[in-house]
Amino acid sequence: MSAFSVESKDQEILEAYFHQMKNFSFMPSKEYWQETMLIRTARFFLETPYVAHTLEINDEEQLVVNLRELDCVTLVENVIALTRAFNYGSWTMEQLKKELQFIRYRDGIIDGYPSRLHYFSDWILNNSQNGILTDITKEIGGEPITFNVNIISSHPERYKALKNRPDYVERIKQIEQKINSQTFYFIPQDRIDEKRDKIRSGDIICFVTSNEGLDISHVGIAYHTDEKLTFIHASLTARKVIIDPNSIADYVAGISHNTGIIVLRVK
Repeated sequence: MSAFSVESKDQEILEAYFHQMKNFSFMPSKEYWQETMLIRTARFFLETPYVAHTLEINDEEQLVVNLRELDCVTLVENVIALTRAFNYGSWTMEQLKKELQFIRYRDGIIDGYPSRLHYFSDWILNNSQNGILTDITKEIGGEPITFNVNIISSHPERYKALKNRPDYVERIKQIEQKINSQTFYFIPQDRIDEKRDKIRSGDIICFVTSNEGLDISHVGIAYHTDEKLTFIHASLTARKVIIDPNSIADYVAGISHNTGIIVLRVK
């Protein structure tokens, strides 16, 4: 099998993205430039169809590039990867692949299904360690929280890649134990509004869940409008990438299993 799964349409979308972005001038500061580029990149994908499980198409684990269909995590990954590729001045599919692999897999190394960062808390830990982003939640007044993730190892029958692979299940269990030993920080639901001015457009918003065995149920990209702090995300309900009509605080309050948010800042 090919080392990568890339459709010709993805190349067309990539070229359209770089063509659109190259017409923007640089901003007065690095921070503002980064914030602006992340939002422009996220807005580039507005109306892109929401499709789940696009990374599960191969029998053996390999990098998948799909700019045509996105879920909440692949939107965030592609926005970061494209912004990094653009900022480096390397406007090629090869650079996008390199960035995606570094973000999506533990230390950028593909070594079977367990090497992908399936739990978003694990994704946070690895991408923080590797200098992609900083978890700023504690800095802006977050409260400590620990997770008890186990849903993957507890239900291996739900995952094609784990069937008949007890070695993979054991590796997943070890990853879960590491996550569960960590202390994270989150902004509780009733304190999100008071922290809104400390959250920038372009920050990654992670929605903490109370669902058993899980850590984070959804992710998106913070976006300040004239009226509110909302976010751009691949919405399961809308079936496409949208600017959510609700504020982040109202979105969290409207979903019973959401307990608060974690805030990440891309470097």
